[in-house]
Amino acid sequence: MRRAVCPGSFDPITNGHLDIIARASKLYDVVHVAVMINQSKQGLFTVDERIELIREVTSDLGNVRVESFHGLLVDFCKQRDIPAIVKGLRAVSDFDYELQMAQMNNGLSGVETLFVPTNPTYSFLSSSLVKEVAAWGGDVSHLVPPEVLGQLTERLRRK
Repeated sequence: MRRAVCPGSFDPITNGHLDIIARASKLYDVVHVAVMINQSKQGLFTVDERIELIREVTSDLGNVRVESFHGLLVDFCKQRDIPAIVKGLRAVSDFDYELQMAQMNNGLSGVETLFVPTNPTYSFLSSSLVKEVAAWGGDVSHLVPPEVLGQLTERLRRK
């Protein structure tokens, strides 16, 4: 089985993330979405809520597995026999950082990284930007799946 992982914090998952995951799901038999846990960051959504949202919006893909992970991504890959990491690239600035990570990951474990250019529609998109615009009342309905929009709107309303 050809396996790959799409890692990230996904707080929340955006249409840009979903596009990369969907494209990876056409290339690999199984795509693991690793919701990386960063203890130093307080997310808008809990890790369990993010996992549930991702499962909901990827359910039609059929070959996506979603779980959390704390630690080195290469350890996640080793534990699951995953030889490839799929990362979306939005801009040259993403490439500079991601190339260093790819080289480190390969040096540590031999895991390869596949860079996928983002759909130009989502080239500016980030979870942080979505949260900021939504917090100020901006329309982000075209940037996140409808299931996420409802949860995001409710969460920000309660804050």
